[in-house]
Amino acid sequence: MRYGRLGMMAAALALMASGPIAAQTLRIGLAEDPDALDPDQARTFVGRIVFAGLCDKLIDYDEKLAFKPQLATAWKWSEDQKSITFSLRPNVKFHDGERFDAEAVKFNIERKQTLPESRRKSEISEIVGVDVIDPLTVRLDLSKPFAPLLAALADRAGMMLSPKAAKAAGAGFANHPVCAGPYKFVERIAQDRIVLERFADYWNKDAFALERVVYQPISDSTVRLANLQGGNLDMIERLAPTDIEAARQDRRLKVAEVTSLAYQSITINVANGARSKTPLGEDPRVREALELSIDRDALNQVVFNGAFLPGNQPVPPESLYYDAATPIPQRDVAKAKQLLAAAGQPNPTVDLMVPNTSEDQAVAQVLQSMAQEAGIALKLSVIEFATALQEETKGNFEAFLIGWSGRIDPDGNLYNFQHSTGALNYAKYRNADVDRLLDQARTTLDDGARAKLYAQAAQSYLADRHIIYLYHRKWLFAMSSKLQGFVPNPDGLIRLAGLTLQ
Repeated sequence: MRYGRLGMMAAALALMASGPIAAQTLRIGLAEDPDALDPDQARTFVGRIVFAGLCDKLIDYDEKLAFKPQLATAWKWSEDQKSITFSLRPNVKFHDGERFDAEAVKFNIERKQTLPESRRKSEISEIVGVDVIDPLTVRLDLSKPFAPLLAALADRAGMMLSPKAAKAAGAGFANHPVCAGPYKFVERIAQDRIVLERFADYWNKDAFALERVVYQPISDSTVRLANLQGGNLDMIERLAPTDIEAARQDRRLKVAEVTSLAYQSITINVANGARSKTPLGEDPRVREALELSIDRDALNQVVFNGAFLPGNQPVPPESLYYDAATPIPQRDVAKAKQLLAAAGQPNPTVDLMVPNTSEDQAVAQVLQSMAQEAGIALKLSVIEFATALQEETKGNFEAFLIGWSGRIDPDGNLYNFQHSTGALNYAKYRNADVDRLLDQARTTLDDGARAKLYAQAAQSYLADRHIIYLYHRKWLFAMSSKLQGFVPNPDGLIRLAGLTLQ
């Protein structure tokens, strides 16, 4: 481990010495390499960071999570809440020069619903029709009222691609994405960099001063910080909590932080192919034993210096949608051993797939030590993040240490993972009661009534434990003191409007 870290540091220093970059280029260090640069196929958090500069959405939201116009300037619900009409921004162009209009919206919504590789289907499943009223007016017709719709359209489900480019590329659109954002795609070299450059015909180009943005994946948080301190990067996301003081004491740097919408968890394969046929996948007592071996408070203190928030649900304890009747379980090694004995598995071995970031590996090592005290041998399989996602999709995992960056509507933290038809339910979890309650919550517009439905659903899926939630993070950013205008958002994304390098 020590020699691997020194090798990465040497590589980082070599990168620092590779030569100067233009002053108007913003260089951002990412914790992982994104997956597909197609909003309809993508699933990574770091991909969303890139999309923030590349692909405009119908609507956006500010740092207080209030919706605001983007490609749509206004929207209006029908009285029965079964349709919504959008007024579109005029004179908008895609990066290939094609015009953005209502027909483009219709194409994009239908692509998200029909592309075989699309992971947006369940996010907009209640849309049953898209009506072009005129070139700058479009109506979405719903099968029933759909509470999470605006939140979905303020994320990847609302990102607009050039119909011409998407038709020509098909499932290969990610190789050269063409959107309508402030920056256009230049190149991508896997595990090395993604380069965007300013789009001269962007509808709000005066808000963007930087000529280029370069995203560089560096999985080791110490190496990311070293690159920032050495001047090879201008900004890094997910500064390690253990490095906060070092960054604050460096006069060349500054730090920004915000409480996130995100969670970190262990996803357990319960029904996705042969790898689910294990004591962990087939017996809920083994899964409960694993959870009872974990001390979430100690995990937070040891790995994060207490900076994060322990949690056991997809929303944090202070959320309206948190089920207070199912609080964070306390560690109970004795009970964990009893459950394992009752299951006939006193010393099970569990393969835990772990992304190759330094933070994830530190978390996994603490979990491994805790589980061992209960008689569970956690075997850590460390793998590059995007590759790990591919393995999860194929069901080639037993347990996976994987997080979710969080959404402004609770449905975005739940439906895709807990519903049997959820696009990201790679554990293949199925519970008819959970399906019914999540479906009902989607059509319930009253917050209090929705909270009760989510609480009922939590009683089931938390007992089934195909996902064991661990903690809610803070988004920690470090940047050069020369970078001005950055405002952190609870979604953790880096919005480029107003940023300048002095």
